[in-house]
Amino acid sequence: METQTASEYNEVIGLCKELFKKKTQDYGTSWRILRLPSLTDQIFIKAQRIRSIQEKGQQKVTDSIRDEFIGIINYCIIALLQLDLKDDNRKEINFKELEPLYDKWVNATRELLANKNHDYGEAWRSMRISSMTDIILMKLYRVKQIEDNRGKTLVSEGVVANYQDMLNYAVFCMIKLNENDH
Repeated sequence: METQTASEYNEVIGLCKELFKKKTQDYGTSWRILRLPSLTDQIFIKAQRIRSIQEKGQQKVTDSIRDEFIGIINYCIIALLQLDLKDDNRKEINFKELEPLYDKWVNATRELLANKNHDYGEAWRSMRISSMTDIILMKLYRVKQIEDNRGKTLVSEGVVANYQDMLNYAVFCMIKLNENDH
């Protein structure tokens, strides 16, 4: 039986995956040139823009906050894909080959969400979008520190768990934005 959260999650991911597919058709896999710190910075730019709009209460560029969360989700998945493909030097990979890897990371991240939702009782539903944006930014600073330390951590989870958490928080924000629209 699919829960409400799983259904909402799948709806958001479906939208993100469709955009990823279309952009892959338009641009190919130009993102293959990016190193992980560059992907981290791309996610940071999007999260920082969201926070700036939240604080100012207005925006001057037409891209919506929703579009920025979709970008965060897809850039997190791209970072995870880059980790999977680190020994693959091809710059161009077709969507058919990428799709199972995309799905693998979505499924692993959704499973992580289900486990955390079990333990935390879906606490995220009571959180503000602005708080979740701050958590994404905090996790970005953690990833930047891990990257600056060349991936070494003493007691902390690594970049994979942080990318997955950011992906899940961005999905939560999309779900909450969708609820606010109804």
